[in-house]
Amino acid sequence: MAAGSCLLLLLLPSLVTASHSPPGCKIRITSKGLDLVKQEGLRFVEQELQNITVSDLHGSEGQFQYNISQVKVTDLQLAFSDLNFQPQQHLVFNINNASISLRFRRQLLYWFFYDIGSINASADGVHIYTVLQLAKDEAGRLKISNMTCNASIARMHAGFSGTLRKVYEFLSTFIVTGMRFLLSQQICPSLEHASLVLLNSLLDTVPVRNYVDEHIGIDYSLLRDPSISTDTLDLDFKGMFFPRVREDQELENHAVEPVIKETERMVYVAFSEYFFDSAMQSYFQAGVLTIELQGEKVPKDLEVLLRATFFGTIFMLSPSVDAPLRLVLQVSAPPRCTIKPSGTSVAVSAFLNISLVPPDRPPVQLSSMAMETKLSAKVFLQGKALRVQLDLRRYGWGLMGAWGESPPHPTHSCFLLSRFRIYSKQSALESLALFSLQSPLKTLLQLTIMPIINERTKKGVQIPLPEGMDFTREVVTNHAGFLTVGADLHFSKGLREVIEKYRPVPTATAYSSSQPTDPSLDPSSL
Repeated sequence: MAAGSCLLLLLLPSLVTASHSPPGCKIRITSKGLDLVKQEGLRFVEQELQNITVSDLHGSEGQFQYNISQVKVTDLQLAFSDLNFQPQQHLVFNINNASISLRFRRQLLYWFFYDIGSINASADGVHIYTVLQLAKDEAGRLKISNMTCNASIARMHAGFSGTLRKVYEFLSTFIVTGMRFLLSQQICPSLEHASLVLLNSLLDTVPVRNYVDEHIGIDYSLLRDPSISTDTLDLDFKGMFFPRVREDQELENHAVEPVIKETERMVYVAFSEYFFDSAMQSYFQAGVLTIELQGEKVPKDLEVLLRATFFGTIFMLSPSVDAPLRLVLQVSAPPRCTIKPSGTSVAVSAFLNISLVPPDRPPVQLSSMAMETKLSAKVFLQGKALRVQLDLRRYGWGLMGAWGESPPHPTHSCFLLSRFRIYSKQSALESLALFSLQSPLKTLLQLTIMPIINERTKKGVQIPLPEGMDFTREVVTNHAGFLTVGADLHFSKGLREVIEKYRPVPTATAYSSSQPTDPSLDPSSL
């Protein structure tokens, strides 16, 4: 028994780790962001309530017979509304003391008097209380999984006109009571359809698993249900890139979990080192971290220097002395990202192969160098795209072994100058020859290679936000092991515009009521 208890205690940390995989990307929406969503959401609710359809109402009381049809909402006043977070997974939308103005057609028969016309009515003291439950669906997408709604109308008035106005006002209780009941019964089904169908179609525009370019994709699936406090909504995304040649590949996350403490801005997005490492590993596995320069693409000054450096070797290759040069820079291991409060850097190891390419003959290798560097990385937002711009100027390359990869032996020659190191297993003379290449190669990388790399990453990767919602006033802050982007939100498109673009095709089981029919002019039909 004791042994079993000890074993359980030993396994408990691993079980906890397995059940709580750290996110590569985390998003926090604050109360300020929810206020903006409330403003846009209120307009959407008004539009939905204006489209309420009410079934025809008909009945009789003694000699009084009536038929009400073509009910239409003409105006809404939703002055007192609120949208709040409710722990652990809910949003609460509350409307108090609203008013709804209606207009409908009447057909009335009282004894031998028959009349048709229109009636203006007003529903006052309208109260709507809705609770939306947010959850992760099977695909890892944020969804409104359930909704509870309660709607009530405190009072309703109807204004009549015409020759039988006094009679209508006397008997209006039957009409108003029936209309009040029918209207209150239509509010919640309309909002339920708006939430579970229309708003979920808006959430479908959030990228979950999609391709970034022809080489890699990004997995933004939710790891767990959203966590909601009284002031914030936190979403933990996987935030893992994958090579398109191996889409089922999983990269284990050992990075520091992002921690968002701020609440001053509308939204915060945090990215761990794992987010960037998975991108670079995916590119590495896709085999695209190789750049080749040959012939005229090699800068002239560098070509002259390389020919002078390897003059002896080239001279022995006659008649291939004038053959064009080829430089192949190939990353030898997945680059690694390091995020510190002082900045972000990317450690890269690569091979640089220098060859002569005689026409109609196999290439002749002049040198193979192992190179290491730390690139400065500037992370910023452009629209909803996260972009990274790499720079070599703050760091330098080190060249190890003209013909090998091993670190220098204490007896080997070594030169150190401003973060540049040269190692050679051959001789001090060869080290001196390589030493002269440091500055030109750095210039080559900064002016030729880095623009190519930055052009490839220019498009960036989209942050998981719904279509029509954009960032403004972004501020990037570095922390130990992760960085955060604090921003405000802006609706570039209204909810209605985006929803109409992706509105599902209506089915027979839609929530809307049957369409009203034109009133009959035949009194016998009453």
